[in-house]
Amino acid sequence: MLADQSVRAVLDAFASSDPTPGGGSAAALAGALGASLLAMVAGMPKTKTGTPEDRAALDAARARLLSLRDELVQLIDRDADAYDLVVAAYRRPKATEADKAARASAIQEALRVATAVPLETYKACTEAMEAAGTVAARANPSAVSDVVVGFSSLGLGLQGAALNVEINLGSITDAAWVESIAQELRGRAKNLHEAARQVYSTEPVLDLMKKAAQRAGTGHGTPPYEAGTPEFRNAAARAAVGALARLDVAEAHQALERLAASDDPGVSQPARDALNR
Repeated sequence: MLADQSVRAVLDAFASSDPTPGGGSAAALAGALGASLLAMVAGMPKTKTGTPEDRAALDAARARLLSLRDELVQLIDRDADAYDLVVAAYRRPKATEADKAARASAIQEALRVATAVPLETYKACTEAMEAAGTVAARANPSAVSDVVVGFSSLGLGLQGAALNVEINLGSITDAAWVESIAQELRGRAKNLHEAARQVYSTEPVLDLMKKAAQRAGTGHGTPPYEAGTPEFRNAAARAAVGALARLDVAEAHQALERLAASDDPGVSQPARDALNR
């Protein structure tokens, strides 16, 4: 397994001219790294409040994250194997009409496998991101940077998995099967919004990200907006509206309509602008 090799060997494998391991394996690796970081934070002896409730919630989150990490580790190699299956299908003989029919069938079956594997990576990353909300809310605040890096790594893994699903779906001829995969992606995307809200709305995360933006000079204004002020809420609303506007799903349109009905012009105006576009 690639995961059993040294870090340098893994990096050399990704850097080689061979097509595998590729982006799908890298997505699974990023997800595994994110889940591992979050599991580390969940396992720290000190929690946010020191209550038994915090400890029990974090222990459960850690167990779930470790289980998902193990799934993602397996998916690193499974993604490479799926690609090899597609290559083998395209190399099948096509001398006769029977050969061509068998080859076309093998290609479609291989593409389904090559879609199903990154879809599993996508699912594992979404579930780990959901567990991250518990870690962000209950873990030791001194590990907030680890929480954000872990969550961001999961986000990278999720995005990479989604891209690999999409590129394979484009070659699959079964429209009903393609739509079923699209529905599953949309269904899981609903949970991502809540997971991100849970992580990024916690005070330690907001404070750390604000300070980092200030120090790097990448804040939303000069001076940078203070959390809780109308300017901060408006900047956050504009960022949220921008993200929603890039999603071509009914839920995003409905969310924009709700934002457009806000009494706060800093929230409603960018939402109306996005709807008009």
